Amino acid sequence: MDIGRLLVIAPFYRFYIKHWVEALSKYIEEIVVLVHYNPLVELSKVIPVGGYIDWVRLFTKENLIDTNNTPQNVKIQVVPMYYLIPDGRNKRLGNLVTKKFIDYLKKENTNFDIVHGQFRWPSGYAAINIGEYFNIPKIVTIHGLGFYYVAQRGGFWLKIMKYILSKPDHIIASSNNTAKYIKKICHKTPPITVIPNGFNPTMFYPLPQKHAREALGLPINKKIIVCVGNLAKIKGQHILVNAMKYVIKERQDVLCILVGDGQLKKELKKLIKNLNLQEYVFLAGKVPHQEVPLWMNSADIFVLPSLSEGNPTVMFEALGCGVPFVGTKVGGVPEIITSNEYGLLVDPGNPEDLAEKIMKALDLDWDREKIHEYAQRFTWDRIARETLKVYKEVLKDQQ
Repeated sequence: MDIGRLLVIAPFYRFYIKHWVEALSKYIEEIVVLVHYNPLVELSKVIPVGGYIDWVRLFTKENLIDTNNTPQNVKIQVVPMYYLIPDGRNKRLGNLVTKKFIDYLKKENTNFDIVHGQFRWPSGYAAINIGEYFNIPKIVTIHGLGFYYVAQRGGFWLKIMKYILSKPDHIIASSNNTAKYIKKICHKTPPITVIPNGFNPTMFYPLPQKHAREALGLPINKKIIVCVGNLAKIKGQHILVNAMKYVIKERQDVLCILVGDGQLKKELKKLIKNLNLQEYVFLAGKVPHQEVPLWMNSADIFVLPSLSEGNPTVMFEALGCGVPFVGTKVGGVPEIITSNEYGLLVDPGNPEDLAEKIMKALDLDWDREKIHEYAQRFTWDRIARETLKVYKEVLKDQQ
């Protein structure tokens, strides 16, 4: 093992954080993951569904943590702390998380070689402070452009974002686009390495489309469009629904399936009804993560109409299934969809352009094996090995 003990600070332990840690665990003796958790969000379970409460419900403990099949050398520690203001607006949360985590680590009396914070606030901020306190190298991964939009608030938030972007020993950015915007906010940054997200090839791989559709009870004779993600404005599902009104004018053999849940659900239901698209757009709701590969493999094309992104994991998962990708030119998406052999790119927020690209994609004869083969560049094991290179570089610089 090249690295002895790694401390990860993250806002959740599931999906891509979980897969990334599991891949890293093959190369590191021990990994401890600290996750902050607000028990007050459990009250959302007894409050009627709708709007903001749907969003809060995403942060219940069962939605934050997935300890299934955790490697023996990985320890997940959930640290509870009570607060009322949501994470993204809570100016005191960074120091609260830092204090709670330092108290826990002092009690455990263990040493780490590196601390790695995932996301900017409060996890990245806390990771920097923990690194300073225990005098260990500190790394922060920045996903997407959320930090840039937060910095536009000015004042406290601009100062905090500059702190998070200047104080680590190394920054990992999920895309070149993210790295570019980091330098717009903070002119004196530590070294930045671009490492995209990835996917689990033992979970996301090609299956016979007919088999996937039969397993889900989906029609065999339709052209199926699948979109997977939280139902939120930023994810652009409303743009996709609006695009479908143009698609069905040209062809009626289509079915668009939105997989996921979130605060946009009520608005989407209303939009689908107002556009008379009930026959063509289906809200599948939240599904178990292990079921997502079936939905992807049932698709003729996968569509991601996001208005903003880092490097979306679902893109790599769809490619891993050999499914052609139609997505917006945001974040790191154009850095991955570099050829029309893998998918088509769309102007964000433009339902007419999206409809045109959907219809074009449905008519193309895709080489699914070539798409699957291309995706192997982005397996979590490869991403883990790229991360290890950064760790070794940082440790070498500290000697």
